[in-house]
Amino acid sequence: MTTETNTAFEGFKDAFKNIQNLEVPEAAREFVKKTANTAKDRAAEVFAGSERVTAAIENAVTDSVTEAGKISRNIQQAIYEDAEAFFSGIDKLASAKSISEAVEIQSGLLRARGEVLVSRAKATSDYFGKLAANGAKAAQDNFAKVYKTA
Repeated sequence: MTTETNTAFEGFKDAFKNIQNLEVPEAAREFVKKTANTAKDRAAEVFAGSERVTAAIENAVTDSVTEAGKISRNIQQAIYEDAEAFFSGIDKLASAKSISEAVEIQSGLLRARGEVLVSRAKATSDYFGKLAANGAKAAQDNFAKVYKTA
C-alpha cells in the first residue's frame, strides 16, 4: 500500500506541476480584464449617481429650510402688524368724542382689517401656488439630474 500511496502522491505532484505551468490563453486574460474594467466603470457610475442623489437631497432640504424661515418671518411680521393695528385702533377709538364717532371709527377699523385679511389670504395663496410649482420643477430637475445617465 505504501508503493501505491507513493505512486498516487507522485502522480498528484506531477499533475499539480503541470497545472502550475499551464498557460492561460490570451482570450481568457482579455476577457477577465474587460470584465474587471466594465465592473469598475459600473461602480464609478453608481458612485456618481449616489453623489447626484445626495446633492439633490441637500438642495431640497436647503430650499425647504429657507422657505420655512421665510414663512416664519412672514407670520411674525403679520402678528406684529396686527398688534400695531390693534393699538392704533384703540388710540383712535379713545379720541372719539361721541358714540356715533366711535362706531364710525370701529367700522373703518373693521373694514381695514378685513381688507388686510383678504390681501394676506390672496398673497398666501399665490405664495403657496408658486412654492408648489417651484417644488415640482425642482423635483423634476433633480430627478433628471439623478437619472440622466440611466
